[in-house]
Amino acid sequence: MEKARGYFQEIHPVLPVQDVVTALRFYVEKLGFNVAFADDEKEPTYAAVKRDNIEIHLQWHDAKEWEVAVDRPMLRFVVQNIEGLFDEYKDKDVFHERTALKETPWGTREFAFYDPYKNGLTFYHDL
Repeated sequence: MEKARGYFQEIHPVLPVQDVVTALRFYVEKLGFNVAFADDEKEPTYAAVKRDNIEIHLQWHDAKEWEVAVDRPMLRFVVQNIEGLFDEYKDKDVFHERTALKETPWGTREFAFYDPYKNGLTFYHDL
């Protein structure tokens, strides 16, 4: 008898941050997420935010552990109504000077920027 295959249901990436409260503020106030949980009400070191079917975990890391030369994580979010999301974020002071909604040679329409800890966030849909 063959065993049933494992099934991937969701993914909850964990992003390193230097201050969980600052990261929570960014994801909630700027990007429209809600706090899913935090390990402490006042000084969390681990928390999660959720918007629609996306959940991101935020984990404190001591600044001494951060290496400038190491690349930061990059998340790619598949979204519906990319234009509406771009419009929602354009007045939230989250874009960098090169953020633009554009079509790519690999067949997507997307835009990208960084969170306060240089974790890359790309939002896209297939053309």
